[in-house]
Amino acid sequence: MRWTLKPKPDSEKIKALQKALNVDEVVATLLIQRGIENYEDAKSFFRPSFEHLHDPFLMKDMDKAVERIQKALSVGENILVYGDYDVDGTTSVALMSSYLKTKQQNIATYIPDRYDEGYGISYKGIDFAHDNDFSLIIALDCGVKAIDKVVYAKERGIDFIICDHHRPSDSLPDAVAVLDPKREDCKYPYKELCGCGVGFKLIQALAQKERKTVEDLIEYLDLVATAIGADIVPITGENRVLAYFGLQVINTRPRTGFQAILKEVKKDELTITDVVFIIAPRINAAGRMKHGNHAVTLLTETDINFAAECAMDIEQFNKDRKEADRRITQEALQQIEDNKEQDRFTTVVYDENWHKGVIGIVASRLTETYYRPTLVFTNSGNMLAASARSVKGFDVYNALEACSEYIEQFGGHKYAAGLTLKKENYIGFKKKFEEVVKTTIEEHLLIPELKINLEIELDQIDNKLLRIVNQFAPFGPGNMTPVFMTKNLQDSGYSKIVGEDKSHLRVTVTQNGINNITGIGFGMAEKFHLISDKKPFMAAYTIDENIWNGVTSVQMKLKDIKA
Repeated sequence: MRWTLKPKPDSEKIKALQKALNVDEVVATLLIQRGIENYEDAKSFFRPSFEHLHDPFLMKDMDKAVERIQKALSVGENILVYGDYDVDGTTSVALMSSYLKTKQQNIATYIPDRYDEGYGISYKGIDFAHDNDFSLIIALDCGVKAIDKVVYAKERGIDFIICDHHRPSDSLPDAVAVLDPKREDCKYPYKELCGCGVGFKLIQALAQKERKTVEDLIEYLDLVATAIGADIVPITGENRVLAYFGLQVINTRPRTGFQAILKEVKKDELTITDVVFIIAPRINAAGRMKHGNHAVTLLTETDINFAAECAMDIEQFNKDRKEADRRITQEALQQIEDNKEQDRFTTVVYDENWHKGVIGIVASRLTETYYRPTLVFTNSGNMLAASARSVKGFDVYNALEACSEYIEQFGGHKYAAGLTLKKENYIGFKKKFEEVVKTTIEEHLLIPELKINLEIELDQIDNKLLRIVNQFAPFGPGNMTPVFMTKNLQDSGYSKIVGEDKSHLRVTVTQNGINNITGIGFGMAEKFHLISDKKPFMAAYTIDENIWNGVTSVQMKLKDIKA
């Protein structure tokens, strides 16, 4: 792992912020690194407010979308709310359908089958709308590239409103409205909304037309916060505000479906990390292992008993997902070894029997072992489908674009994408992708980077620092948990290897013979030799709260250790 120490901000800026906020140098430095340089910035950061949200009508086509929905509601048109099968898609559909059902009841939802229809808008979905007299489809978290599908719908008298956040192609679908902050001609000030976030801006605009405010829409923010966490969008700007208030909803008055999921979770307060690791995988498991409809049903259910039954089904899907994920990861690692591909610039693996629902997770797991751009392929009808994952700093979307002669279709982001290709093109694609990455990636990007905010001494760590750092939450891309580095540490004699499988490292360290502090390094048992016999070492870590026998103290959560 390569450690990168962030540049220390200008000393005059640090002093000015220290004075303005009455904080110490460590806190002032961390804030300036996040772009917070004065009292007003800090007030917005520490006290998120609905006033910080932008007018939804700044988004291109918002007026057209609102006008078309108002018309549909006024004459009682049948409206189909259509979304992708992942967390962002299913939460978006739950949000939009729940809101519209407060206006009229002839609202239905549609999630494409991951295996039968694949990602995004499908002809089958449009046929369903046509056969059941839906004249308006609102598509969420998909659709910005569905040019042919929108034409197909229009020929059948069906209008489309698209709410997406993915990169558009050079041309846009001929829909009534295409809401996407990433449109080049969209002047919306914040570009990093997730699909559910774009959907929320649409219901915010509809509410504004009824002289209502965001406060009237708070009940939907648990869905938005979940999508923000799961879709790994930056938790900055509007996303920070939406996630902040969404977490409050999850912790104080969560929707019935969330109550059912969280029934067994013994935690006083859930963080965005808990949402990502507890709620999101379960919602995702429905679309991965069975059908995304199960997730939408759970997220919109108001009867606690029925929600509990739905949650039990989803819990089983999640267990099945974990088992498939574990098995396929092992098989993929074995395939890399068997093919002697450990030293390539890319990982590209394929097996016809791998479960399409978990190949994205497996791709992420493989990048933990072989840190390089990764694609995991499996069969999808008469084609091959893949999930792509990248490494920090490398745009896998652009790399796939350079291989487009082998690809039938693809879409996604800088760090994650999906694609399909013909079976006969797999070998050619694999070779071309390796060539493209080999010639374009900077070699240092193939070593995982650990970004460190600040070097500090042990005596600077206390409960006050932890209390302030905790107020930086919700954490995520664009606002990561601060990582500290401390040199000249020594084991105080109580460090040991722990855990059922003896894979973790419990440390008690000291600096210059004083200031004992404990820490935990998950999966770091193999580093024990670096600290044994009181050898001096340095550590990179975050800080958090440790409660033991009713006593609360600050502990280090180790990220890495170096001699």
